[in-house]
Amino acid sequence: MSITLTSVDKPSLERFMAEGFEALGLTPEDARIFADALIFSELRFHPGHGQGVRRLRRYQERIGEKLVDPRAPWQLVKESPALALVDAHNGIGTVAAAKAMKLAIEKAKVCGVGQVIVRNSTHYGSSAVHACQAMEAGCIGIAYTNAGPEMAPWGAREGAVGTNPWGIAAPTNLGFPAVMDFALTTAGKGMMQWHSREGKKMPLDWALTPAGEVTDDPDAAMKGPLLAIGEYKGYGLAFMTDVLTGVIGGGGFGLKPYADPAKLDVSHSLTAIDIEWFMPLDEFKARMGEFAQMVKSRQTRPGFSEVLIPGEQEARRVAKKSQAGVPLDDEVLADLVALGKELGLKSEIQAIGPYNEARL
Repeated sequence: MSITLTSVDKPSLERFMAEGFEALGLTPEDARIFADALIFSELRFHPGHGQGVRRLRRYQERIGEKLVDPRAPWQLVKESPALALVDAHNGIGTVAAAKAMKLAIEKAKVCGVGQVIVRNSTHYGSSAVHACQAMEAGCIGIAYTNAGPEMAPWGAREGAVGTNPWGIAAPTNLGFPAVMDFALTTAGKGMMQWHSREGKKMPLDWALTPAGEVTDDPDAAMKGPLLAIGEYKGYGLAFMTDVLTGVIGGGGFGLKPYADPAKLDVSHSLTAIDIEWFMPLDEFKARMGEFAQMVKSRQTRPGFSEVLIPGEQEARRVAKKSQAGVPLDDEVLADLVALGKELGLKSEIQAIGPYNEARL
């Protein structure tokens, strides 16, 4: 079955999302933070990753069921000139993390580095959103979070740690930043659902069946645990991510995040490194450009036409989608239109036409 996409006008989508989150009870400032973050992800990633605007419906459900607090306090528990510990009180994770990175940037401008750990939070979206927030302020941004126990430890057939995604962003003189953003599993269940809808098999290194067998059947994989990138190495990184977030932050870790739908108990870490502490920002950008050219100048393997640096493919995606319209899965678009009517929104998403780009 082929999945069809429709391009929509970006400004109209931005207005719709911000108004939607306000209707769900977020403050105008928090609604804008959340809407911008989801559209950022929609532009950068494959629609199957599920990090984009489709989450408006999910948050309508969670807020309506009182499983997340749209007006939760953002409590500064403890701080020093360079460090802080924050309690998000089961609020919107994306908003809590954005505010934490803002504080980390402020501390970095004083101390050279700032790090804020957030506990008692919820899903914080794309790590690149928060890492790029610091990058825009002339810092190297580092963001990572723990998550529900979907990943099987190396040698196990049950999940015990999360996808625990990382994002690192640094400015360059190339016209786009260098951005590393990936979960520590080979793929997520959103991509498995995408393959299932298309009637396609998936790679054998994505997940296990409940019995612990590798599989290329996305429907069977949905019932089992995910596999780590790099086998035992990815599992080790996921384990230590829990140490660097939930364990040290006094929050959930391992089997605890997502165990209670009313208290997801997710923890994040947001770090900003002030580049100007080390050298002038323009000099750093020039050095990054030099480094990128070293990498890109290497001869390619058979089947490859060029070498890319982290974030380059996503930057091209953003440029195309920003010009031609944001492509949305038709099922997601129809649901958003329906949700807008349910919430009585004045804003409307303006469709441009079918999206025909072969490679997302």
